[in-house]
Parts: sequence; structure tokens; C-alpha cells
Amino acid sequence: MRTDARCHHDPAVRGFASDNYAGAHPEVLAALTLANGGHQIAYGEDDYTDHLQRVMHSHFGAGAEAYPVFNGTGANVTALQALTDRWGAVVCAESAHINVDEGGAPERMAGLKLLTVATPDGKLTPELIDRQAWGWEDEHRAMPQVVSITQNTELGTVYTPDEIRAICDHAHERGMKVHLDGARISNAAASLDMPMRAFTNAVGVDVLSFGGTKNGMLFGEAIVVLNPDAVRQMKHIRKMSMQLASKMRFVSVQLEALLAKDLWLRNARHANAMARRLAEGVRQVDGVEILHEVQANAVFARLPHDVSERLQKRYRFYFWDEGAGDVRWMCSFDTTEDDVDGFLLALKEEMAR
Repeated sequence: MRTDARCHHDPAVRGFASDNYAGAHPEVLAALTLANGGHQIAYGEDDYTDHLQRVMHSHFGAGAEAYPVFNGTGANVTALQALTDRWGAVVCAESAHINVDEGGAPERMAGLKLLTVATPDGKLTPELIDRQAWGWEDEHRAMPQVVSITQNTELGTVYTPDEIRAICDHAHERGMKVHLDGARISNAAASLDMPMRAFTNAVGVDVLSFGGTKNGMLFGEAIVVLNPDAVRQMKHIRKMSMQLASKMRFVSVQLEALLAKDLWLRNARHANAMARRLAEGVRQVDGVEILHEVQANAVFARLPHDVSERLQKRYRFYFWDEGAGDVRWMCSFDTTEDDVDGFLLALKEEMAR
């Protein structure tokens, strides 16, 4: 029986739950169509993956090596495996995505111990790292081998290059390596108004998980090795971790569409601007508190629980700490001023009830 594809959702419905909710950017979809013709060698030997290496060099230098993967968890877990021994551990913020939102994948899939540190703003410091970076010769303790930071952080805050340099210098002095989870690295670069290399390889980061899905791609991320001496057998570990795409050209061409020109930056700047607009409006609403400095595309707020529940029936968003009444509102590359203004109006109406 013949069935025709049809739209199963209302494209006019918008929310502030996650930048993952947004669709793919039209320029990314056009790139996928461009790559779709004819046959290309599978498993990364295609022309698009080859050209992606040169695109990554323009952002991260001639020594950078890009390994496209399916998703962010896959990028993080694969990268961390390539940076550690079987007995290794990873120091990270307690709020880190690898600790909170990856379903135990670093532990279950990679066999890694996460050594977490509480932070006030999602950012590690050398002093905080030292709370867990000790006991290398103690066979009763997993050996700290990697520091993993997120840029921008899970709380929407952004590290400066000097802050990351201090972390990298501190870690390297102790024989540790540095991984950067860059699921929203484009938003961080837009916030800092500087190239991505300025706060990655230029300051000592060894390996980067580069995020594209949250910034306009249909699917896919990339592991970018900035220091080849820091990793071992990345290609084998990617395959073993089930992150080797047979039709890799369809991941690579999306990354190229983002990075070859300025689409990555345009999208991120817009999402950040919408978050600032949202935050400015929220500050005018009595009874709502903004919890963290709005530096990227996230707004964290605290408001009455019942107000949030009513508001969620009008716009999708998530509780961050339901007991405290904390929520997270995310803006995307396709969030419009009308979306923000409509949400602010709904917030004011629910607060007034």
C-alpha cells in the first residue's frame, strides 16, 4: 500500500526547552542534497571528509585532525577513551554533561571513573581540579589522567582564554591531558568574539568534541585532535565505540556547511542575541530571578513552581532543579524576536495569576 510522507507536527510551534529541538538550517539541508549524488567511498574515505580536514585546519591549525561521529555523547566517550589508560580517571565539574546527562556512558562504555568537583558556575579552576587530582601512585584509586571542561558550560557560563590556559598549564604540569566538550563551542566563540582556536589549541587543549547538532546540523559532531601526541589509535577507538559512520560524507558535508564560511558564527550570534533579549525581558518581571550570568544562549531562572507548570503548557522548557524552582530556557539559531516576546508575555500573564 502506498503511503505519502506528510508533516506530523505544527511547524509554527516553538519552545525554549533545548537547541536540539530546532530543525536543520536550510544551508545544511542544501549541502546534504549536494553530497547525495552518485557514489562515494564509505567509512570516511570520501571527498567531503577529506575536504573537512582542510576546513578544520582553517579554524584550528594545520595539525588538527577531525574524526566525524554521530553525536555528542559518542564524541565525548570516544575522545576520553583515546586520552586515558584502562585505569584512568577524568576530573570534571559535577554539572558536566559527561557526568549528568550521558546515562553513565563514560563509565559503562569506556570503563572510566569520573572524579567530580562541585562548582558555583559550572567552571573548573586549578584549585578545584586539585581537589581530585592526586593519588597517581595509589593503586586503590583510579588515576587522574584527564581534565574535561565544557565550553560554554552546562550553566551557560563561558571560560575566558586565560582561564582555560591556566587549567591546561596546571593539568599538563601534573602529567594530565585536557579535553574540551564543545557541544556549544560556537556560542562561546560568539560570546567571546574571538576565533575558536584562541581558547582551544592556542591555550593548550589537547582534544575537542566539536558540536554541530545544537547549531543547525541535522545530526553529527566531530572529535578534533589538536595534539596528536595526546591520543592513541583514535580511528580504532571510534570504530570500537560504534561511532564510525559508513556514509560519513553526510556528517562531513554538514560540518563543512557550518564551518567553511560563517554559518556557525551567524547561527551562534543569533541564538546568543535571543537569549540576551529574553534575559532583559525577564529582569523586568517581578518575582523571577536570573541565576547565572547570561553569556551564551541559555537563561537559568528561578520562579514559583506552579507558574512554571502552567507556563510549560504553553511553551516547552525543562526544570533544572525542580525542588528549588529552577528552570532553563534555551534559544536556538531559529528563535525569533516574536518567539521571545510571546514567551515573555505568557510569563507575565502566568506570574500575574
